[in-house]
Amino acid sequence: MSKAMSSDPITPSPRVEIITSVQRRRRWSTAEKVRLVEEAMQPGSSVSLIARRYGLSPSLLFTWKRRMLEGGRQAVQADEDMVGTSRVRELEKRVRDLERLLGRKTMEVEILKEALDLARGKKTRLAAALLEHRRGRFPMKAVADTLGVARSNLAERFAKPPRPRGPYRKPEDLPLLALIREIVDARPTYGYRRVTALVNRKLRGDGKPVVNAKRVLRIMRINGLTLAPHTAQRQGRTHDGVVVALRSNVRWCSDHLELHCRDGAVVRVLFAIDACDREVIAWSATTGGVSGEMVRDLMVACVERRFGATRTPHAVEWLSDNGSAYIARETAQIATALGLHLAFTPVRSPESNGISEAFVKTLKRDYARVTLLPDAATVLHLLPGWFEDYNTVHPHSGLRMLSPREFIAQSA
Repeated sequence: MSKAMSSDPITPSPRVEIITSVQRRRRWSTAEKVRLVEEAMQPGSSVSLIARRYGLSPSLLFTWKRRMLEGGRQAVQADEDMVGTSRVRELEKRVRDLERLLGRKTMEVEILKEALDLARGKKTRLAAALLEHRRGRFPMKAVADTLGVARSNLAERFAKPPRPRGPYRKPEDLPLLALIREIVDARPTYGYRRVTALVNRKLRGDGKPVVNAKRVLRIMRINGLTLAPHTAQRQGRTHDGVVVALRSNVRWCSDHLELHCRDGAVVRVLFAIDACDREVIAWSATTGGVSGEMVRDLMVACVERRFGATRTPHAVEWLSDNGSAYIARETAQIATALGLHLAFTPVRSPESNGISEAFVKTLKRDYARVTLLPDAATVLHLLPGWFEDYNTVHPHSGLRMLSPREFIAQSA
């Protein structure tokens, strides 16, 4: 409690506050503050009078009055409701908290997106599973935008019936299946593309329309007639050179291979193949070693079969490895006399003679490994038929699934 003492009513004396008791600070409500300020603004009233009447500090009441007047002025200027400073600070603090939360959530979303890009599974399946598991919780557009997938794809997935249809079958597949089985039984190493080539060749001969390769693949999958997807392991080193020729009789590739019989005998086969039409021009076989004379005889046979003469009308490249039979001096002399230009692959680079290497694999995979080879006589008896079948029947992927002789006939 405070009392103001004055000895002279005209001359104001210093204010003296006498504390007679200890009490807690009173909390004035907003309505009470407004009422006191309104009383102080009444005619004939003053801040000091109202403050003394209610036991207030005049400076405190003056502060209330000033803030009330300033707030009213600002409200009139802004033409809207006014908000207290404490409320503004509270809202600003809440905005800062929400900004920090938004930043963390944004970082979490970026992390999830990066993880989805590195994941092996498809994001479309993940989005569909999320919508199916949390049906109605997340909008489809929000899920599509977050995971980076097309919303049309998700909508199409949910529009489809829940049960997938069974394998597609057509009544016309039965006669086609019989033809496919016949080809696969005769050529068990053929994949669906070469099987399709032989099927269409048969259908064209009968005057029937050809079939799509995907249809043949579907029939072979349903009936378990497809091959394994990979047949060999490729080396890490790549070969950027070009061995294939754009025209026939520009480059001939030569090499030899070995066929092992069950009785332990070994048959060595020497051949020459055109780098454009892939026809085996000439070949020879022996149970001994490959000699330079065999290579020279092969050169003469190739020139006579392709040009009907003992010399080429233009230079033809003869590509081979660095075997002793190919680099012999007599071989080089015969090649020059025939009009052949000798070319050799680099050391330890079989890819440089890829045409010959590919034929070696084809001959062993499609002919030798699916046939019983008891002795050398049997192999020598089968070789003419194998080479003739390769030149006339075997579809080649580099020749638009034509055989070498078919390709030559169409190119003529």
